[in-house]
Amino acid sequence: MTFSRAAASLSVPDYFLMHRVNRWRPPRWFRVWMLAATRAGDGWLWWCCGIAVESSGNAAKDHALAAAALAVVTGIAVFKILKHAVGRKRPCAITPHCWANLLPPDQFSFPSGHSITAFAVAISLGTFYPAAMLVLLFCAASVAASRVLLGMHFLSDVVAGSGLGAALGCAAALLFGA
Repeated sequence: MTFSRAAASLSVPDYFLMHRVNRWRPPRWFRVWMLAATRAGDGWLWWCCGIAVESSGNAAKDHALAAAALAVVTGIAVFKILKHAVGRKRPCAITPHCWANLLPPDQFSFPSGHSITAFAVAISLGTFYPAAMLVLLFCAASVAASRVLLGMHFLSDVVAGSGLGAALGCAAALLFGA
């Protein structure tokens, strides 16, 4: 089996889910939540988390912020390299989405940069602040889900991005002594 045939057979579930999501008409509150989550994942939510950590006065704040920054910067470098190396089209470039008309930040889909960043921040900060871990993971999961449900990414893009981001967040937290 050639690489292209193997990749095509692995994409079958992604395309099936893409068509199902494009036909689904969710309730208004759900659409608002997904649009808000994807916009939050553009960066402002993570900046707000950083400001909250900085103003906390906690002794570990410098290590926590350094870990999050390292995880995010590394994640951005990884997803930029992988996106151009893989060159996978976005679902919205293949089939228009039925209820969301967002413009993608670039033309490539794999892996999800929003998911990498979300989980890199959530895991790195959550390791230093365990009481905030569930809230951070909920935010990261909302961002990741929104990318699929808004037609910006395939499920496999988000799963790979979330895993990469979690691994980077964990490694950075360990490196900075969490």
